[in-house]
Amino acid sequence: MSYNLISLTTSALSKSNIKSICKLKDKEWRFGYKSQYEWFKSNVKKKDIHNLFFIKSRLIGYTLLRTRSCKISNTKKNLKYLLFDTLIIDSKYRKKKHSNILMHFNNTIIKQKKYFSFLICKQRLVSFYKKYGWIKLNTKNISVENRSFLRNCLVYNGKEIKKKIIYFFTNK
Repeated sequence: MSYNLISLTTSALSKSNIKSICKLKDKEWRFGYKSQYEWFKSNVKKKDIHNLFFIKSRLIGYTLLRTRSCKISNTKKNLKYLLFDTLIIDSKYRKKKHSNILMHFNNTIIKQKKYFSFLICKQRLVSFYKKYGWIKLNTKNISVENRSFLRNCLVYNGKEIKKKIIYFFTNK
């Protein structure tokens, strides 16, 4: 089966790409296309990264890597990171190792950008991300803007921050 993986910033996405992303997301999180589109316009920034997985011309997988900043304790400077937000494979294409392909692509993009990536997930997904080299963080050392309760925080390409106290900004 022939497939194509593309990584684009928001500013490089076509209207057709955005429409396909919102339709794919609405298959999983049924808030309606309009709601998905409004969320996209309100929360996604120009430099955010969109990893698109196509089979033929159909979008079957998607990941959003949002460029954000964090503050590490005992430093004055903010550090850029990629907030791993949204991993989705169309339900018709699941259980066929497509998530494996997309995760390896995501990790490659994260390394190319020379950032670390951070995600928050449900307990049932921790082992999935660990298969791809993600490391679980101690939530006692983590604070996330607009989140009062954290369960499972993982990081990729950021072993050096594992034991540091970090404040993550999700909107900056």
